Amino acid sequence: MAPMCLRPLLRYRSFAILFLTPLLLLPLPLAVSTREAKCAYIIIIMAVYWCTEVIPLAVTSLMPVVFFPLLGVQSSKSVCLQYLNDTNMLFVGGLIVAISVEQWNLHKRIALRVLLILGVKPALLMLGFMIVTAFLSMWISNTATTAMMVPIVQAVLDQMDNTEYDVTMMEQAIGQTNTVIELEEKSTSDPAAVCVVSNGQVPDDPRSSEEKKMRKRICKGMTLCVCYAASIGGTATLTGTGPNMVLKGQMNQLYPNNNDVVNFASWFGFAFPNMVLMLVLAWLWLQCSFMGLNFKKSWGCGTERTAKEKAAYSVLKAEMKKLGPISYAEFNVLLMFVLLVLLWFSRHPGFVKGWATRLFPEGEKYITDSAPAVFIALLLFILPAHKPKFIAWNSSMSDPEQTEEDIKKPFLSAPLLDWNVVQRKMPWSIVLLLGGGFALADASANSGLSAWLGHQMTPLGSIPPWAIATVLSLIIAVFTECTSNVATATLFLPVFSSMATSVKIHPLYVMLPGTLSASFAFMLPVATPPNAIVFSYGHIRVLDMVRSGIVMNIIGVFCVTLAINTWGRPMFELDTFPAWANSTMNQ
Repeated sequence: MAPMCLRPLLRYRSFAILFLTPLLLLPLPLAVSTREAKCAYIIIIMAVYWCTEVIPLAVTSLMPVVFFPLLGVQSSKSVCLQYLNDTNMLFVGGLIVAISVEQWNLHKRIALRVLLILGVKPALLMLGFMIVTAFLSMWISNTATTAMMVPIVQAVLDQMDNTEYDVTMMEQAIGQTNTVIELEEKSTSDPAAVCVVSNGQVPDDPRSSEEKKMRKRICKGMTLCVCYAASIGGTATLTGTGPNMVLKGQMNQLYPNNNDVVNFASWFGFAFPNMVLMLVLAWLWLQCSFMGLNFKKSWGCGTERTAKEKAAYSVLKAEMKKLGPISYAEFNVLLMFVLLVLLWFSRHPGFVKGWATRLFPEGEKYITDSAPAVFIALLLFILPAHKPKFIAWNSSMSDPEQTEEDIKKPFLSAPLLDWNVVQRKMPWSIVLLLGGGFALADASANSGLSAWLGHQMTPLGSIPPWAIATVLSLIIAVFTECTSNVATATLFLPVFSSMATSVKIHPLYVMLPGTLSASFAFMLPVATPPNAIVFSYGHIRVLDMVRSGIVMNIIGVFCVTLAINTWGRPMFELDTFPAWANSTMNQ
């Protein structure tokens, strides 16, 4: 009865949240007429809108442009500058390169090649899917990776299922033939036996219920491993997922003199080992929960390939054959991709001088990771997609008609990337969401709200730093299940920064675990797009994802806590409170 009474009210849910939230919070800026209170008023409204999504996330992100100037928190010029700063340009440049990889199907070629190398034993097949998905998610969007991988997984599973059905039918037919022969021999002595067997009917699906259950479990495990690997893989690189970019931007915003402590190379050095550890533990967990730890069956130690494994291999081989030999465009895109990664790693390696310092005066001061990203993006709009054709000047040496056709063609063909493709595939909403987050962080610091929050958290100084980091990671991992990953990082990282400066611990000691935990959306289909894509194929229920996701969240928080307290300590000097954080606090 209660749900029926409440149903009419649900119609007005969005309307109520949209208009009542500002009205109910209005006493805050009216009663406390300070810049801090006015800034907090807008941030709380945006947090409610982001969590409930009563209006699109990107639209909510534009609110600072209107309300910060109106309330006297910051000028329009200062707010608008945050929407396309250095970090956002790095994000845009990285995404353009990722779009070119998708455009020419280079990611699919890499995926199929790795899967063919690793093999098709059940355990290796799952590991292959996870390795490929995680690797691709490091460079292109998690959503695009999942959308490309799940159909491949589905095709392999379908082929394995069809082959298993055919083999079972064949075995049953052979068995029935043998039984008939035996019965014919016994029919003279025992005629009743024929009647008993002849009454049995061949079922539509000859496989036992246990085999069907096992197949369902394998389907669940194989599809879940893709969305989990996509979320895990995105954490390994700075441009891999939105929360990483939020941390980079917040560090530059809140600590302008941080000596570029978070760059592509330093992030990779910290996050990549953590990603590998998480991937291995996730694989073991999915193996245990969906396939069991039967090494002989899963790994095929000392056994030949079964019919199902041969069928899976043939599917991968057929998909690879469809792609044909590597094209001129694919080769160029691969070359640009490798060049970009090398430029990112060698710009400021840390242990030696990078190319930015060696080749350009004061390059370390002026050049950031966004410069090589946009440079490679520019080249993708210039380099041709087809090999330039040189024609002979002497027309008598070749076919006149062919020469006339070639002369009419431009020397350079269409470029590797077209702007219409970029405009269609670029997630502009994430760019605005990042910009809105940077505007909030900048306003919080300049209005004094960050300092006030930090002062309120001073009592936390009595708690060990590792305990603070672990608890905050758990809170973020739970919160990100029902809110956008980027919005979660945007809301919490400035608060963590204020807390760190107030209790005199290294800001990255709490901000790094918080950032990584924002990507641990494993429990619900709505938590992140890769989960939704996998759920749409119908192999898994919400309860399956929740059961697996709870353990995945625990694995994630454990790995992050281990990483921050082992190799993270010397890498970022987390045992000391840095001078750049102290000077920022004193300002």
